[in-house]
Amino acid sequence: MATSTLDTSVSANKKQANDVFESPDFYQIDDLLTEEHKLIRSSIRSFVKKEISPIIEDYAQRAAFPQHLVKKFGEIGAFGPTIPAEYGGGGLDYIAYGLIMQEIERGDSGMRSTASVQGSLVMYPIYAFGSEEQRKKYLPKLASGEWLGCFGLTEPDFGSNPAGMLTTIKDAGDYYLLNGSKMWISNSPMADVAVVWAKNEDGRIRGVIVERGMEGFSTPEIHNKWSLRASCTGELVFDNVKIPKANLLPNIDGLKGPLKCLDSARYGIAWGALGAAMDCYDSARRYAMERIQFDKPIASFQLIQKKLAEMLTEITKAQLVCWRLGMLKNEGKATTTQISLAKRNNVEMALHIAREARQIHGGMGITGEYSIMRHMMNLESVITYEGTHDIHLLILGNEITGIPAFK
Repeated sequence: MATSTLDTSVSANKKQANDVFESPDFYQIDDLLTEEHKLIRSSIRSFVKKEISPIIEDYAQRAAFPQHLVKKFGEIGAFGPTIPAEYGGGGLDYIAYGLIMQEIERGDSGMRSTASVQGSLVMYPIYAFGSEEQRKKYLPKLASGEWLGCFGLTEPDFGSNPAGMLTTIKDAGDYYLLNGSKMWISNSPMADVAVVWAKNEDGRIRGVIVERGMEGFSTPEIHNKWSLRASCTGELVFDNVKIPKANLLPNIDGLKGPLKCLDSARYGIAWGALGAAMDCYDSARRYAMERIQFDKPIASFQLIQKKLAEMLTEITKAQLVCWRLGMLKNEGKATTTQISLAKRNNVEMALHIAREARQIHGGMGITGEYSIMRHMMNLESVITYEGTHDIHLLILGNEITGIPAFK
């Protein structure tokens, strides 16, 4: 992209470029973090302020993907931070991973989606379910950002019910034949590799690694989105794609494979949505202190204080949920339903805070001078993908009652 366009973007969005974000920490949760956690968070926050905030509004307005950030994400360790260092990952714990997702989504949900898909939905299954040869071949290049990956599960007719998928993989002797399509796939138009889930002849779901350039494999882009406009979203289309047998993930069989991937990604979303909420709250607080009406700042009015007090309360609760869930993840104890609760609660909380913050900003809240409307539109996707808001409620309902209401 031409430098002059970037310069125009910066000058046109001074509020965005002058990123003065300060994180709320009302319950002193920083005391629960290690020095390494705080150092990692500070590093990612500085990266967001320098690399994302000055340009993201321009890219979102143009519905363009800032592809140059992919390698920079790799350089700062945002891809696969929990993957062992021997494969190019950071070897970090899940609190560190959560803080990275929080800070990136504070910048933009689409950018967190890029990192989340790469780490949780591409690198994680290759590490957890792949062969040693697959780990060595793919993970270092994905970790560095040399390669971008995507995850193929959702289909045009099967979203909340992935078990009904129609994409098939058949044994053709020396290779597998892959046929079908996937929909709403983050990163797909730019992806070098795709982890794809398909049914074999026995009706069992298996995972395969599909590479850019394989004959019959295409990734058409989805346009005209009002949400995640700076993220590249597309389809995956497979027309008799020959998949080498070495590309089958050998160590997983059945729907539990993709669902474990989604657990990892949903955990990151819970932290990420918190970051978006924190950004909206910080912007609303600053604006309320600066905006003068009736000869005094609007922060002096009871209704504005009510909004800010409720925002801080919900953010504080979500911070505690994230921290405790991260500790459970570190101990290998976090359950799918615990992750569902956090994803559902935190995204709904963030969307409500974005809407309240928009009102505090008045008419300015709909402009690109502030991040509010972009966060709000992005969160409308986040509340739907990787388990819709209502499906997560039913997952919890099933846990409570033992009765699956979605079957």
